[in-house]
This record gives sequence, C-alpha cells and structure tokens, in this order.
Amino acid sequence: MFTSTGSNGFYKAPLSKSLLLVPSAISILLTLLFQHYQKFFAYNLQAVKEDFQIWRLVCGRTICLDLKDTFCSSLLIYNFRIFERRYGSRKFSSFLLGAWMLSALFDLLLVEITQYMFGITINSLPSGFLGPVFALFVPFYFSIPRVQVTQVLGHFSITNKSLVYILGLQLLTSGSYIWILALSGLLSGICYNSSILKVHQILRVPRWVAKIFSWTLEPVFSSSEPTNEVRVGMGATVDIQRQQRMELLDRQIMMSQVAQMRRQRQQQGGMINWNRLFPPLRHRHNANYQDHRPSEQGIPPPTEVSEEQVARLMEMGFSRGDALEALRASNNDLNVATNFLLQH
Repeated sequence: MFTSTGSNGFYKAPLSKSLLLVPSAISILLTLLFQHYQKFFAYNLQAVKEDFQIWRLVCGRTICLDLKDTFCSSLLIYNFRIFERRYGSRKFSSFLLGAWMLSALFDLLLVEITQYMFGITINSLPSGFLGPVFALFVPFYFSIPRVQVTQVLGHFSITNKSLVYILGLQLLTSGSYIWILALSGLLSGICYNSSILKVHQILRVPRWVAKIFSWTLEPVFSSSEPTNEVRVGMGATVDIQRQQRMELLDRQIMMSQVAQMRRQRQQQGGMINWNRLFPPLRHRHNANYQDHRPSEQGIPPPTEVSEEQVARLMEMGFSRGDALEALRASNNDLNVATNFLLQH
C-alpha cells in the first residue's frame, strides 16, 4: 500500500472530518459567491499589532482564501486523520489547539525577526489552518514507520510516506511568505510533541468541553464503519483480481477471529493470540490461488523479533506484549503489524 494512513475513510475521526468539510466549504463559498467578505478572513498582522484586532487571528488562521491551499491542506488533514484514531479526539484536538496557539506566537516572532535582520516588512500572511497542519508533520515523521514501496531509476526510494511529503512541499511553495507559517508550525509541533515546558499539560482541551462537543458535533460528523469491499483496479489481470479476492477473504476471516478473540479476552482476560490471525497473509506467496483454505501444517515456528522494531511500535503507543505478538505473527513485517495494530 502506498499510504500509511489506512483506507477506512473518516471512521473514528469526526474532528478530522469537520476540519476538512467546514473550512473547505467556507473557502469555496468565499471564493465563488461572497468575495466581498474575504477581507474579514485576511491574516492581517498589521491590524492585529496596531489596532489589536485579535479576532483576525481566529478568522485569518482558520479559513484559506486560496483554493490551492484549501485543496492541499484538506488532503493533508485526510492523511493525518490516523492520529485522531490513535490518540482519540480529545488528545488530537488538544494537539491542534496547542499547535494553533504556539504557531500564532511564532508567526509574530518570525515576522519581527525577518524585519530586524533583513529589513523586510510583512503586513500579512497566507490565511488558513496551516500552522497546525504543518505541526502534524512532526508526529508523522517520528511516529509512522518508513516502509519502502518501490524505487525510481534504481536509486530513489518511494516509501509509504512520500505522497504526504510531496503534498507538504506543494503547500510550502504555494505562496511567498508561507515558509513562515511552515516554520512556525514545525516549531510548535516540536514543542508540543517533545513536551517542552509542559505545554501539552497547559494547552489542552478540558474534559467537559470535549464531552459537550462529543454530544453535539460528533453525531453530525461521525462516519459509519466501512465495509470490507476491495476495489479492483482498471486493467488488472486475472491473477491480480484473484489475489485481491483472496486478500479480501483473509481480511474477513481475520476480522471474525479478532472479534472472537476479543470476546474471549473480555471473559477470561489476557492478550489476543495474534498468531491465529496472520498465517494466511504470511504464506500468501507459496499458496495455491485455487485453494481457498490455507494449510496450517507447514507454518514455521515464530522467529525472534528485532528489539528495534519493538521499540518503534512501543513509541507509537502500543504495549510491548502486543508489539511482540504482532511482529511474530507477521514474520517481522513492520508494515503489516503496524497497520493491523493501528486499525484495531
């Protein structure tokens, strides 16, 4: 798979869905129908500093006035929705709030530094929810494993994270002063992700606020659990289609086993026996496509896992026991183990 963010849409990611739909809709309306209202959403630093129009920070740093920025930031939010599934909506919203406030402060500092060192006066910056979007690149870089997908010209590696970085580069080059927003976003992401000065404890969404939003907005933006359908690409050969159907069958069997094992764990306690879930995936290359019942007699004993891979999974928030079992069951395939743990 090319991306590292799964394929379950906005399932268990209502905040990401609202951040993608609402600002994008407002941006399109302002561009096509209500152009005379765009002045209220301009990120005018001069008005903020001289006239103390603090409301411009809220409006100017939320809605994009450039449709290219809207498109790129929406795609990035869609890719970063995996952090909401992993952390939960409250912790994810706390990260966005902290990054938004810190990046606003860094915006003002960087503008003053630029004027002092280079004599360049910057009165306005590109509008939009760009600071927190760039801040999300920090946990994306440190938390999501880098898995090579293919190579171009035999030297350039294409990984499961390349598309996200390309989108970030496109967004970075879309405006003249957007590098200030990118730098302030990265700095705020580093501060929040590294717990510098304990900003993660200060800038966070209160529990009662999270409950109010979960009662009011979550039902509006929640998404139903996706089906287990697999789309067959245009021009796919018969062998590829057969392999995709086999993968769908394995996924359905695996999901049913997960549900059964979780019920048993709730009744008896203990961890899920991951070794029962992955054998069809581990022996796909040697299996006969005509046989829909993979043999269990030829399964080799689990191999020792790398402590480095265990540490990478534990850094993502998984327990050591689940990381060990998932890596053993997936034959030390970090990509398979990570994707399964993230989606379950």
